[in-house]
Amino acid sequence: MRIAYLLLTSCLTAGIATGAMASERYATRPPVVMSPDLSAPWVMQLRARPVGSPVNPRNYVVFSEPPARGYTKQRNRKVAPAAGNPAVREVSFQRPESPANDRQPKKRAMDPEFLPQTVAYDGPEKPGTIVIDTSQRFLFLVEAGGTAQRYGVGVGKEGFGWSGTNTISRKAEWPDWNPPASMIERERQKGRIIPAHMEGGIANPLGARALYLGSTLYRIHGTNAPWTIGHAVSSGCIRMRNEDVTDLYERVNVGTKVIVR
Repeated sequence: MRIAYLLLTSCLTAGIATGAMASERYATRPPVVMSPDLSAPWVMQLRARPVGSPVNPRNYVVFSEPPARGYTKQRNRKVAPAAGNPAVREVSFQRPESPANDRQPKKRAMDPEFLPQTVAYDGPEKPGTIVIDTSQRFLFLVEAGGTAQRYGVGVGKEGFGWSGTNTISRKAEWPDWNPPASMIERERQKGRIIPAHMEGGIANPLGARALYLGSTLYRIHGTNAPWTIGHAVSSGCIRMRNEDVTDLYERVNVGTKVIVR
């Protein structure tokens, strides 16, 4: 009987204790009183971070918006720092500008001295005669009245210059190019391969027109490299700008006397 009483008392005590614990779990707790130490500067600086912005303890750059993939719309644009956020630094998106001549092929200019013009002529040659001064890089077409039409030319490089008198034996518009075997071999030794035949056109070294001199391999012709006019660069031929050789082509005929000095 005593044992049964003790068991009943233990059960009632446990039930009361369990009920008390449950009441305390769901009861409203009193507010927590913070110590004045928690108002120290290291705590207060947390309030400077805008609500919703990421914590940035290592001072990483924070972008107010993601940088664009391209530069077209972002060039010279600056992202303004977020107000009140010392972690955000001003960042500019600028593509390094390269000089225009780095993006485009460089244009080589010809000295204006070699542009065509009418000059005085008091030499012995008759009107209609072509006189080429290789030392001065000029071609003269003698005219009546003591004048001559002067054109700038490119001449034979060192070792390829020549002089003499001949006549125009043939004229051709946009001529084909058939370089001699000696030229092909000479260029090959320099590491440059040139074709045995090249049809006429803009890329053809003979340019827009050609005036063949007698039975020689020499010609007065145009060029695809006008910046070489005024220089000794050819293998003996006389080079002219395409505009100039076209003008000369219309002024002379087959049989015209050509003097190279």
